[in-house]
Amino acid sequence: MLSILGAIAVFSAVAFGVYWAFTDPRSPVPREWNPLRELVVSDPVTPVTHFKLRRVVDDPKLCLTVLAQAGRFQEMTPLVASARCGIANRVDLTGVGASRLQAVETECETALRLAMWEQHGIQPAAQAHLGQGVTGLRHIGSYNCRPIRGSNTRMSKHATAAAIDIGGVVLADGTRIELLADWNGTPQEQSFLRDIRDAGCEWFSTVLGPDYNALHADHFHLQNRGWGTCR
Repeated sequence: MLSILGAIAVFSAVAFGVYWAFTDPRSPVPREWNPLRELVVSDPVTPVTHFKLRRVVDDPKLCLTVLAQAGRFQEMTPLVASARCGIANRVDLTGVGASRLQAVETECETALRLAMWEQHGIQPAAQAHLGQGVTGLRHIGSYNCRPIRGSNTRMSKHATAAAIDIGGVVLADGTRIELLADWNGTPQEQSFLRDIRDAGCEWFSTVLGPDYNALHADHFHLQNRGWGTCR
């Protein structure tokens, strides 16, 4: 009987310690390792980051709050164009992190995933391969009420702004790196573009680029949902 009571006491103490470690403001657990703390875009990536991101994108209000850390946008009323087209958690996005964008209407989840990619994929790759940061992302749109190319029935993820197409970047010195011109450019440009393609796959469920087919020769198609295709 005493051994059972002792085991219960030990278990209770451990459970309380774990609970305290994750919930008390004085906890020694770093924020980026604490699954109960809010996602911060600029925090280092850890094994719990994607768990925190999923929790955020499932909550429309929380998504907007977290996006405000790293995005420049205006919240908009939802767009309902038809039964299959529209933007639920709609924002007019003009920048993520250090990068400007031409204003684009998209959903908050797409914008937040773009911010994570810019912070943890694009900027490090630009410094590593090109020796400078990125100040602009060149997009080819997000929302578009249309079927998938080649299909008359299956709607594209663009129909709900659950995808965005990025054609290139602008570097700090004003140089433009474009997929169409530079996918097979200098070794540095090739490495940069392939690295950011691979990094995009960390933050989006589907990423399609020049290696996928000719329709994507000039852009990365970045999609929130999918089967994990990364080409």
